Amino acid sequence: MSLELKINEALKNAMREKNKTALESIRAIKSALLMLKTDGKTETISEEQEMALLQRLVKQRKEAAEQFFANDRQELGENEIAQAKIIEQFLPEQMSIEEIEAALKNIISEVGAVDVKDLGKIMPIATKQFAGKADGKTVSETVRKLLS
Repeated sequence: MSLELKINEALKNAMREKNKTALESIRAIKSALLMLKTDGKTETISEEQEMALLQRLVKQRKEAAEQFFANDRQELGENEIAQAKIIEQFLPEQMSIEEIEAALKNIISEVGAVDVKDLGKIMPIATKQFAGKADGKTVSETVRKLLS
């Protein structure tokens, strides 16, 4: 089932349940997909583009929540976190830190990296391998930890 069909089905369910947070989140996804389709560059959207879009939306929500919490706007921050969790439902299951570390150790040994200066060799491979399954920030931090 394509992401667009899943989104439409989830939108119908959220409307039936009168779940305001889910409606906002799903409409944001639908809007972003529509914007991506109508940007004039492509007719169809690849699965990688869909995953990147969903990850970007989750990241935006989490960053907004951090800002709200920092400014003592708890209710708005909690709303952003709730929306991020709803959007994450459409992403593949995220890898655990242990799984990320094991995969990164393999990549590091393949590339022959020895210190943090080799980060540029590792990250493109890791980003491609973990697309949709792990947050880039987490991957980067883990690589830095393994190389230091």
